[in-house]
Amino acid sequence: MTTATNVVGNGAHTYEFDRNWAQLPAGIPMPAAAVFGDDEDRVYCFNRNPDHPIMIFDRDGKFIKSWGAGMFEFPHAIIIDQWGYVWLVDRNKGQIFKLTKDGEVVMTIGEYGYRSDTGADNSSFDSNSWHQVVRGADPFNMPAGIALNDAGEIYIADGYANARVHKFTPTGEHIFSWGEPGAGPGQFNLPHGAWINREGNLLIADRENDRVQVFNQDGTHVTDWPSKLIGPAVICIDDDGVAYVAEHNGGILSILDANGERLAQWGDLTHRSCHGVWVDSQKDLYVVEPYEGSTGRTVVKYTRKG
Repeated sequence: MTTATNVVGNGAHTYEFDRNWAQLPAGIPMPAAAVFGDDEDRVYCFNRNPDHPIMIFDRDGKFIKSWGAGMFEFPHAIIIDQWGYVWLVDRNKGQIFKLTKDGEVVMTIGEYGYRSDTGADNSSFDSNSWHQVVRGADPFNMPAGIALNDAGEIYIADGYANARVHKFTPTGEHIFSWGEPGAGPGQFNLPHGAWINREGNLLIADRENDRVQVFNQDGTHVTDWPSKLIGPAVICIDDDGVAYVAEHNGGILSILDANGERLAQWGDLTHRSCHGVWVDSQKDLYVVEPYEGSTGRTVVKYTRKG
């Protein structure tokens, strides 16, 4: 629960937030879309400034550098894998990029401009295109999220104008896909975020169904997490198995245990469209969100006090 101060959460999951954490270079905006960090706790913000789409900070918010000018159309998601590669999802290009930490492209998945036939209007890039989807189809149609397993296999949540999860080999060959539009087990209404937990299960933030679905890695539905969520967008899990979920439609950040039971929660509709979360080695959080009085999303740091 948010208080009148800049302290949120409860018990062991109590945090002090800093909306001015990111020390931006003068005159350079950072309309944030996603956030992740590397093994040195450097924080990478994937944002919609075309001249500085990747902006990198130390954990105290000091700006280090940027890269990627002119490379992206609609930055959407970022992860950094266990081998140190940066993976970026460009929703409107319909492509996934694997890069070095210095921005050198190593691999690209997806054909620029191709959009699969899901029944949606492929002339539109509207964020509500998921309403028009009548069937699941091949990769991609406005992809949203990404996860990798320990073998380097890749899972893409393809959600804004599709209703599927696609699995690829480490070298980018398509293996299989699953999912159709709907609210039943294994069906999706905007599969948005993805994460593989310590048990090896794939978690999908099924945003417009207000749930997290759990699958094994062959796409078999295992369960849904029990906690009520409001438009979950992104899942991040720390090395203790604690999950942090950015609830886009509710403007809420929820902290859940390994079984999906809620441990803490804060936020309200002034933070609606919160779109990313990452936890560093000290269990501090970095959340992509707007706030009352802001003109868009930024990265807010939550320093753990509990």
